[in-house]
Amino acid sequence: MEIEHGALVYFSKFYGLIYLLLLSTGVLVYTFWPKNKKRFDYAAKSILTEEDHPHA
Repeated sequence: MEIEHGALVYFSKFYGLIYLLLLSTGVLVYTFWPKNKKRFDYAAKSILTEEDHPHA
Protein backbone atom coordinates (compact mmCIF):
# COMPACT_ATOMS: atom_id res chain seq x y z
CA MET A 1 0.00 0.00 0.00
CA GLU A 2 1.55 3.24 -1.14
CA ILE A 3 0.34 6.66 0.05
CA GLU A 4 0.72 9.64 -2.24
CA HIS A 5 2.66 12.62 -1.00
CA GLY A 6 -0.30 14.99 -1.44
CA ALA A 7 -2.57 12.77 0.64
CA LEU A 8 0.01 12.56 3.41
CA VAL A 9 0.46 16.34 3.42
CA TYR A 10 -3.31 16.86 3.54
CA PHE A 11 -3.65 14.37 6.40
CA SER A 12 -0.88 15.95 8.45
CA LYS A 13 -2.08 19.51 7.89
CA PHE A 14 -5.73 18.74 8.61
CA TYR A 15 -5.23 16.63 11.71
CA GLY A 16 -2.42 18.88 12.93
CA LEU A 17 -4.81 21.82 12.73
CA ILE A 18 -7.52 19.90 14.57
CA TYR A 19 -4.99 18.87 17.24
CA LEU A 20 -3.78 22.44 17.79
CA LEU A 21 -7.32 23.84 17.91
CA LEU A 22 -8.38 21.27 20.51
CA LEU A 23 -5.23 21.85 22.55
CA SER A 24 -5.71 25.63 22.47
CA THR A 25 -9.36 25.28 23.44
CA GLY A 26 -8.43 23.00 26.32
CA VAL A 27 -5.83 25.47 27.62
CA LEU A 28 -8.30 28.36 27.43
CA VAL A 29 -11.02 26.38 29.19
CA TYR A 30 -8.57 25.39 31.93
CA THR A 31 -7.37 28.98 32.30
CA PHE A 32 -10.79 30.59 32.57
CA TRP A 33 -12.46 27.84 34.62
CA PRO A 34 -13.89 29.57 37.73
CA LYS A 35 -12.44 26.94 40.08
CA ASN A 36 -8.87 27.88 39.06
CA LYS A 37 -9.19 31.61 39.83
CA LYS A 38 -7.90 31.25 43.39
CA ARG A 39 -4.88 29.23 42.22
CA PHE A 40 -3.90 31.78 39.55
CA ASP A 41 -4.43 34.74 41.87
CA TYR A 42 -2.18 33.10 44.46
CA ALA A 43 0.49 32.43 41.84
CA ALA A 44 0.39 36.04 40.65
CA LYS A 45 0.73 37.49 44.14
CA SER A 46 3.06 34.96 45.78
CA ILE A 47 6.01 36.01 43.70
CA LEU A 48 5.85 39.46 45.26
CA THR A 49 5.01 38.55 48.85
CA GLU A 50 7.11 35.48 49.68
CA GLU A 51 10.58 36.67 48.68
CA ASP A 52 12.31 39.21 50.86
CA HIS A 53 15.80 38.94 49.37
CA PRO A 54 17.46 38.31 46.02
CA HIS A 55 17.94 34.74 44.91
CA ALA A 56 21.48 33.57 45.71
